Amino acid sequence: MVLFSPAVRAAGFLRNKPFLKLRHPLLRSMSTGAFNSKIHAENIQVELTSTPKQKPVFDHSLPFGKVFTDHMLEIEWSKQEGFSTPRIVPYHKLQLDPSVPALHYGVQCFEGMKAYKDAQGKVRLFRPELNMKRFHDSCTRLALPDLDEEGMLQSIAKFVRLEEAWVPDVDGCSLYLRPTCIGTTEYLGVAAPSHALIYCIACPVGPYFADGFAPVKVLAETTYKRAFKGGTGDSKVGGNYAPGLLPQQLSSKKGYSQVLWLGEDDAVTEVGAMNLFVFWTTPQGKKQLITAPLDGTILPGVTRNSILELARKWGEFDVSESVYTMQEVQAAVKEGRVIEVFGAGTAAVVAPVNGIGYMDQNLEIPCGPDGKAGALTRRLFDTLSDIHYGRSHEANWSMIV
Repeated sequence: MVLFSPAVRAAGFLRNKPFLKLRHPLLRSMSTGAFNSKIHAENIQVELTSTPKQKPVFDHSLPFGKVFTDHMLEIEWSKQEGFSTPRIVPYHKLQLDPSVPALHYGVQCFEGMKAYKDAQGKVRLFRPELNMKRFHDSCTRLALPDLDEEGMLQSIAKFVRLEEAWVPDVDGCSLYLRPTCIGTTEYLGVAAPSHALIYCIACPVGPYFADGFAPVKVLAETTYKRAFKGGTGDSKVGGNYAPGLLPQQLSSKKGYSQVLWLGEDDAVTEVGAMNLFVFWTTPQGKKQLITAPLDGTILPGVTRNSILELARKWGEFDVSESVYTMQEVQAAVKEGRVIEVFGAGTAAVVAPVNGIGYMDQNLEIPCGPDGKAGALTRRLFDTLSDIHYGRSHEANWSMIV
């Protein structure tokens, strides 16, 4: 069990006393003892903070992940009783038993999504149903609760609505949301958790590139691997990220900003924590945008999906989700067939790449006339940004909260 405020700690202490259990709001949805497979956002309970934080200046200097809003969303789950009533409570530190599987066995997963404020002051979530689908799949992969996607989304929407004043009204800025699920069973054993906590925190953030595009050099990693077939590469779990920290440090010492992860036979997979795209001319002379296929090792990024849909809708070049190798990229660079390369993800939207280190060679990648970003990278960034902020309705991808 996870312990929170004194009132909740008291409720945990009195867990075996049914009459008192009924009185505690966090556990009221469990009062009948029946398994609750739904998250009832319509019954969400709100406890407002008595000490509101001073908001930072909303401008392009906002750091990522350092300033958090006044409140957080919490939902408890148990195998016996299902989901508790969602609660929005003041932002606070978690109090966990030292034995919980989230701390020992990596039984935890999360999501990354953003809320944007348009020119009319409306707050928009970008394709949140895709985040909920991926959150559900990540939970399933780790034997965590069978997530109620709709109930979770509605709970997050109500949380964002409450924290609306924290959504920057500055173009390029947004409110980053981090839904998380952790196993909280008080048991030091490798087993599916019988208790879990779902929570969501939020932080206002500035643009990834505060001063415009800043292309990066990446190192194709031939020793360490990010994922393998049958593993968790297609889930957003913490265990995918910690093993990448050492290779990241090693690549930084060599002058590279990110690690380009390779699969079998040096197949190109992802870059850093982003999906990777290569825009090139094939040996047959066709322009093509290519990215690795969702073969179980690739994270199904929301931005990745959106880029593929937009590019196919435009119909101006071939769009491919297929295996391609660093040897093919190396040959294409040598033959002058690479047009541009970029990463794609929630934080940066798109991030241009101007160099790839591979087998002691530095492959120079074109980045447009100004050396910052190619035409397709800029077009995709502008198109997606216009959708984020409600300036374009090219795709019906916004949920207004």
